[in-house]
Amino acid sequence: MDQLLEYFGVITGLLYLYLEIKQKPVMWVIGLITSFVYVFVFYQAKIYADMGLNIYYVLISIYGWILWKCKKEEQTSEDSQQIKYINLNTKTGIGLVVSFFPVYLSMAYVLDRFTDSPIPYADAFTTTLSILATWMLAKRILQHWMLWVFINLISIYIYIYRGLYPTSFLYLCYASLAVVGYINWKKKGVLYEKDL
Repeated sequence: MDQLLEYFGVITGLLYLYLEIKQKPVMWVIGLITSFVYVFVFYQAKIYADMGLNIYYVLISIYGWILWKCKKEEQTSEDSQQIKYINLNTKTGIGLVVSFFPVYLSMAYVLDRFTDSPIPYADAFTTTLSILATWMLAKRILQHWMLWVFINLISIYIYIYRGLYPTSFLYLCYASLAVVGYINWKKKGVLYEKDL
């Protein structure tokens, strides 16, 4: 049953990424389903920060859905097919880096001291970066794609180490398609609003 749940999560995860590349707001609904499934998968694998991250993903999916639906209603019919993004500026980038450290250190400490996680520091590292990358996605910041490539490559190692081979394959696809997503947004997209 656990493995069937993992395979279902892989399928919905791939669908989510396809919809993200195409900037379809329904991706948030599929992401919510995928995240809900992975709460249970990661709990069974004792990857607790990733489990908690998927609870965050459930909540951020609701936020992202609302944010993207509001933006879509503001668009005219002629530009509704365009991919829209903003660039990350230095000030926001520094803010993200500064906010990384207290979250990472706190999470690693809790996982190391209070759980039976076999990989507390790696789990906390990818989870903290994923929180930041998901926030960047909700804001349509182009550079979130490159951060996902890095996160997904590290995650592959974690999941292989914990025996989650279908999930490792999913994250290999995530890493590859994150490159495609970046190229697609950059090539077909238009910069809107000011840089964030």
